[in-house]
Amino acid sequence: GGEPHGGGSHGAGDTAMSHLFGTDGIRGRANRYPMDAETAMKVGRAAALELGRNTGCVATAVIGQDTRISGDMIAQAVAAGILSAGMAVLNAGVVPTPAVARLVVDHRSSMGIMISASHNPFEDNGIKIFDHAGLKIDDRTEAAIGDRIGVAGSSGTGSEIEPAALIRTPSNCLEDYRRFLVSAGQEFGRLDGLALVLDCANGATSRVAPMVFGDLGARVTVIADRPDGRNINAGCGSEHPEFLARQVVAAGAGAGLAFDGDGDRIAAVDERGRVLTGDQIIAILARDMDRQKKLAPRCVVSTVMSNLGLGQTLQRMGIVHHISDVGDRRVMQVMRRTGAILGGEDSGHIIFGDLHTTGDGILSGLRLAAVLARAGQPLSELSRVMTVYPQALLAVPVKKKPPLAELDAVMREISLVEGELKGQGRVLVRYSGTQPVCRVMVEGPAAECTESFCRRIARVVQDCIG
Repeated sequence: GGEPHGGGSHGAGDTAMSHLFGTDGIRGRANRYPMDAETAMKVGRAAALELGRNTGCVATAVIGQDTRISGDMIAQAVAAGILSAGMAVLNAGVVPTPAVARLVVDHRSSMGIMISASHNPFEDNGIKIFDHAGLKIDDRTEAAIGDRIGVAGSSGTGSEIEPAALIRTPSNCLEDYRRFLVSAGQEFGRLDGLALVLDCANGATSRVAPMVFGDLGARVTVIADRPDGRNINAGCGSEHPEFLARQVVAAGAGAGLAFDGDGDRIAAVDERGRVLTGDQIIAILARDMDRQKKLAPRCVVSTVMSNLGLGQTLQRMGIVHHISDVGDRRVMQVMRRTGAILGGEDSGHIIFGDLHTTGDGILSGLRLAAVLARAGQPLSELSRVMTVYPQALLAVPVKKKPPLAELDAVMREISLVEGELKGQGRVLVRYSGTQPVCRVMVEGPAAECTESFCRRIARVVQDCIG
């Protein structure tokens, strides 16, 4: 299941534009490089030139955005770049990220672009790029786009291209996506009478999520569904489930579901106000799908960051566990290779490979709610399918990112800690794909020793490269 140490140090720093693309697209403070209008236009143009070469598609790009105040600026700049490359634009407006992936496939478009910084605060924004199959682009395509941006500024490039003169804004984008969700939800099972609290993070799910859960019969209380451009993810949504937890208990609801700003991930809260981990949600879904004979092949994909308890739970059920590198697109790559139809990250990105090409928070929420509606037992009981091992995680700021295997002192400390854990835990040390930090994670049988082991390794990392 991959190298246990240094999952993030696999040469990603070598490509020309590696500073541009992180683990999930491009992200940064809005109106500053690389999230300024000039760079967004170059990205739009380079992506259209690179992805427009696929002749089996209609030469259009779908653009969606979340509710950030900077969304229009970046979406329009990206659109200008795409038009300059001779490709038309289908402007979907404010929709969740998974809706963009879906629309690309429905409209047989060459590509899709989502303007969002996901769970980050409103000051940030980002660009996520999908190919004609609705899949997040791979490293090779990112590098090719980066190379094109390198030359895109030179004068006269592409002056022979006839610019496209079309931005269409179809009125039914959100409605198409809603129909897709409702039809999938009916397959999972109706939610009649189930009391739920939905937290829309003042983001892209604010309009569509309450409609879909209502359509399927749930009694819905909705919070954080009044976006104003600045309140996205602010003390609400999947990153701040404590707000939702209080509302669930106050309303006496069966569960709470929180989405992030762009709707591709989910957090869940049980009837007592306790927050489930993404891994617990995956374990509940895996057991349910397996019992219904819907988990074929009988395997699940999760990342190296998943809790040890998930692997043990799957093993107990006789389900094969495949491990990917960090990032939902890495999960999807392994799912496609193994044929798995269930995969995800502890952060709440969950992918149903037979239904969608990317993580979808609303879809995940519908499936979890359907299990709850059928189960005849509360979510607190269902979540006991998996024991969550105590986990300590530290981010150590680093000045450089040499291969971890070359840092003898760090490797020695990792080995010592692994010896002391005696197989009752694990260590993962990796560089962040998006920030100048090294992440140290330790899981173990008890919180105190786990934290002390984590601090020990972090200190050595700090001494070596901090």
